[in-house]
Amino acid sequence: MEIVLRSNVYEISFRYKPSIVNRIKSIDGRKYHPNRKIWTVPASKRVELERIAYQIRQFENVSWGNEQQNKEEDIAYSLPELPELNRNHELKISPYPYQLQGIARGVELKRFMNCDEPGLGKTLQSIATVNLENAFPCLVICPSSLKINWEREWHKFTDKKAMVLSDKVRDTWTFFWQTSMYQVFIVNYESLKKYFVQRIKKSSGWTLRDVEFRNSITLFKSVIIDESHRCKSSSTQQSKFCKGICAGKPYVIELTGTPVVNKPKDLIPQLSILGRMDDFGGYKHFVERYCSGPREASNLKELNYKLWNTCMFRREKSLVLKDLPDKIRQVMTCEVSNRQEYQDAERDVREYLQKYKQADDEKIARALRGEVMVKINILRNVSARGKVKEVIEFVKDFRENSQKIILFCSLHEVVDELKSCFPTAVSVTGRESQEEKQRAVDAFQNDPDTDIIICSIKAAGVGLTLTASSNVAFVEFPWTYADCCQCEDRAHRIGQKSSVTCYYFLGRKTIDEKVYKIIQTKKNIANAVTGATEEIEENIVDMMANIFSQENGNEEEMF
Repeated sequence: MEIVLRSNVYEISFRYKPSIVNRIKSIDGRKYHPNRKIWTVPASKRVELERIAYQIRQFENVSWGNEQQNKEEDIAYSLPELPELNRNHELKISPYPYQLQGIARGVELKRFMNCDEPGLGKTLQSIATVNLENAFPCLVICPSSLKINWEREWHKFTDKKAMVLSDKVRDTWTFFWQTSMYQVFIVNYESLKKYFVQRIKKSSGWTLRDVEFRNSITLFKSVIIDESHRCKSSSTQQSKFCKGICAGKPYVIELTGTPVVNKPKDLIPQLSILGRMDDFGGYKHFVERYCSGPREASNLKELNYKLWNTCMFRREKSLVLKDLPDKIRQVMTCEVSNRQEYQDAERDVREYLQKYKQADDEKIARALRGEVMVKINILRNVSARGKVKEVIEFVKDFRENSQKIILFCSLHEVVDELKSCFPTAVSVTGRESQEEKQRAVDAFQNDPDTDIIICSIKAAGVGLTLTASSNVAFVEFPWTYADCCQCEDRAHRIGQKSSVTCYYFLGRKTIDEKVYKIIQTKKNIANAVTGATEEIEENIVDMMANIFSQENGNEEEMF
């Protein structure tokens, strides 16, 4: 692909590829010139053009002007179309057409990488593939922040039972499979050694040959590895353990939006875990063919073609947009790191709610209602602080997919912790001046390197346009459905060319789950009470009192 500036337009030439054409068509003012077989884009659209060039450079050489680059031999590679699923998907929820194709391709390949962009449902597709093939027991290896989400997704989509491995079942989890109580077992990368390694023969400098695994790993018929780019280095413990666990398994599914984080060598450990290196001529041939030159990257079109034909597929939001709703909401249930502090604060809330319910004088009830709201907000703040650690891990994984993201929160303490972890992030909160806020928005909208914006719900919930991202995450969230929509609509507005995915982080067994239930089941609160703060408060306190007074039920039902 070559891009040259001529007068007031950029001229773009490349070998025809539908995915690139569709990307260029998304730019306002683009024009195709059939006689010269080039596209032109107004010079004013350089930022959008740069973003497209950045997105496709993973497998394409992009040349700006007269820059000299090593060009691959001019060969046309035709990527295969994904097949149609010719049997029932057997899920509780009907997948989108492109997801059905991903499921069908997964059934064909058995050991493969699903590299769809974030928000396109890699989790659903992998679950459906394993479920269709009855490849149980299944082991899911994922980041710690996603364990609970995986458990809930299995229950949401199938009738199979999933268990997050814990110290309580460290030596007995096999019993739950043998008695048909559970079919899926979920573990984070850092705990692979604890549950599946008997011993390592060397104290240092050990290789996979020095690892003695527990016999229990032979039970697994399938393994799903989420965020598999975490295994991009063969020298890490998690890469070695994943390879040993997956050896000989009929079904191994790797999920990642970024299979190549830095260079093609990142693929070697992931292909090795899949048992696919022989499809590429082995390690030596792979390095010589695809990792040559000053950039350690060569013959990338050929590599892309071979990956698609043997063990990989990838779709982007822009190409499957017709299948997607305008807005997708996803609940991310996570552990809180300050459980004892939370339990103490919740006990305080329960005591005040009990006093409120027993009050028979309206004046006393009104006063208590105000005190209860204060206690409830304190409880939400405690939960918010406890979620930050897992939110940071989520954003790190998300960031590696080269996708921009909008984070909404309220507490200054949460904002500061996020900015400390992501120093290049910009922010729009009540502490910045109007000029500083505008600079932050402009940077996020126009600078490809500014990929995170941290927003206060009050300061950025209305008025701003943040269409440079189609991903919105709530570390904390407002009380009403209408206010949630206002925040979501910073990205979901005119100028947005992609489906918007909204992630809601809920602390497990915290007030977050109760508030989210109120928002989703009482979407009309904001409208019904005509915005009167006092009436909203009364509704919330009454509903919270009812929820807290109920016996613990099945938390899954609220979603």
